[in-house]
Amino acid sequence: MPEDERESLPPQARETGSDPRRWWILASLVVSLVLVVLDTSIISVALRVLALPAPDGLGASPSSLQWAVDSYTLVFATMLITAGLVADRFGRKRTLLAGLFVFGLFSAASAYAHSTAELIAGRAGMGIGAALVVPATLAIITQVFRPEERPKAIGLWAASAGLAVAIGPVTGGLLLEHFWWGSIFLINLPIVLLGTVAIAGVVPESADPAPGRLDPLGVLLCVAGLGLLVFGIIKGGELARWSAAPVWGNVLAGLVLMAGFVRWERRTPHPAMDLGCFRDARFTGAVGAIAVIFFGLLGSSFYLVFYLQSVRGYSPLQAGCCLLPLAVAQLACSPHSTVLARRFGARAVCTAGLGLTAVTFLGVSVLDQRSPLWQIELLFFLMGSAMGYVMPAGTAVAMSAMPERTAGTGAALINALRQVGGALGVAVLGSVLSARYRDGVHPHLAALPPALRPAAEQSITGALTVAAGLGPRGLPLASHAIDAFVSAVRVTSLVAAGVTLLGAAAVGAFLPGGGTTKAPATAEETAPARPSLVEPDN
Repeated sequence: MPEDERESLPPQARETGSDPRRWWILASLVVSLVLVVLDTSIISVALRVLALPAPDGLGASPSSLQWAVDSYTLVFATMLITAGLVADRFGRKRTLLAGLFVFGLFSAASAYAHSTAELIAGRAGMGIGAALVVPATLAIITQVFRPEERPKAIGLWAASAGLAVAIGPVTGGLLLEHFWWGSIFLINLPIVLLGTVAIAGVVPESADPAPGRLDPLGVLLCVAGLGLLVFGIIKGGELARWSAAPVWGNVLAGLVLMAGFVRWERRTPHPAMDLGCFRDARFTGAVGAIAVIFFGLLGSSFYLVFYLQSVRGYSPLQAGCCLLPLAVAQLACSPHSTVLARRFGARAVCTAGLGLTAVTFLGVSVLDQRSPLWQIELLFFLMGSAMGYVMPAGTAVAMSAMPERTAGTGAALINALRQVGGALGVAVLGSVLSARYRDGVHPHLAALPPALRPAAEQSITGALTVAAGLGPRGLPLASHAIDAFVSAVRVTSLVAAGVTLLGAAAVGAFLPGGGTTKAPATAEETAPARPSLVEPDN
C-alpha cells in the first residue's frame, strides 16, 4: 500500500497493512454495489406497465422504453471511463458519497416522472450516480484489505453483484404487485440512506497523490457519438423505414463523432480511453466476446419480458420468477469458466459459449403462446449457463493481455464495452421487434376507428389496451396483435442468433490459440493494478 494512503488509516491499520474495520467496510460497500446493480435488472419487469396509458403507466412507446433502458446504460458506460480518475483525484469516499446522493436524487425524479422524457432524463442521471459509485468500491477494498485477504473480499463483492442481478426482476415484480411503477425507483432511497450512513461511519478517505488528468472532450465525443448512433437505430424501428433520413443521418453522424473520438484519443496525451489495448488480438477478441454476450443478454431481456407478460399473460412477479433461471445459471456456471479455460483454452470456451447462446436464441424463435413453461425455463437456464461461461473466461484473457501498468485502463475498457454492447442490443433488437410488429399488425387495423389505430400499431400493450376497451369486439384485434408480436419475437430472436453466431465465428477465427489458456488462478491475480476502474460482472 502506498505510504500516503497508509497515513489515512488508523494506527493499527498502518501497522498491519489493513483496516481493523475492513469487514464492516466491505459490508457498507456491498450495499452500494447491490443498489447500482439491482437497478440494471429491476426495471425489466416494469416495461410493460410503463407502456400502459396513464394513470397506470406513462403510455411509453417502444422507442421510449428502449431509451429508458439505454439512457442509464450509455451514461453509465461512458462516465465509467472517467469516474475512476475523479475518485482518485477528489477522494474515493467523497466520490462514493456524491454518487449515492446523485443516484438517490435521480431515483426520486424517475419515480415521480410525469412523462417518458422525464423518466429518460432521470435514468440518465442515475447512470451518472452509478458511474461514480462503482469504481470507488473496489479501490477502497484494495486499500483496506491485505493482499492475502483481497481474493475473499473481492469474491464476496462480485457475488453480491450476481445476487443483485438475480433478485432484481423478482423484487420489481413484488413491488408492482402492491404499488405503482414508481416504487421500483423509490426502493432505492432507503438503500441510499443505509449506504450513506454506513460509508460515512466506517470507510476511510483516500486519494491518489498523482491522479491522471481528465479528458472531458473525449468523454463528450464518446457520449454524443454513441447517443446519435443508438438514436438512429431506435428511430429506424419507430419508423419501420431504415432508409429514412432521420435514421441514416443520425447513424452517420454518430459514426463520424465516434471516428473523431478515436482520432482525438490517439492524439491527446491524456486519453480517457487507451485504445492501444486493441493492438493485442487477445484483448480485442475477448472483449468482443463479452460485448456480444451483453448484446444478447440485455437485448433479449427487453423483448422477453413483453412475451411473458403480454403474450403469456403473466403478472410482473410471475415474469420476474420466470427470468430467475437466466440469472441463477450465470451464477452457477461462472466459477467454472476459468477452470475450463485453463484446461481447454479460452478460445474454445468463449466460442462454445457463444455458439450455445445462439442455439438458445434459435430455441426462443420457435416459442408461441402455447409453448410449455418447462421449455421456456430450460431455454433461459441454458442461455444463462452459456453466458456465464463466456464472461469470466473472456475477462480473464483480456486482463492477462494487459501490462500491469495499464491494467486499470483495460478493466475500464472491458466494463464500458460490456455496457455499450448491452445498449446496442436493446437498440437493435428492440427496433427489429418494433418494426416487425408494426408490419404484422398493420393490415388488421382497418376496421378500427382512426383515433385508435396509432396506439394499437405502436405496441402490443397498446393493442391489447384498445382491444380490452372494445369488449367482445376487440377479441380479433387481440388475437392478431399477439400473432404479430410472436412473429416479431421469432424474427428478432433469429437476428440475435445471427449476431451471436457471427461473434462465435469471429472469436474462433481471431482470438489467438496460443496463450489464451492463461487464466488467473485467484481473484487477486484478476484484480487490476488500478482497481478503481473495475465494475462487477452482472
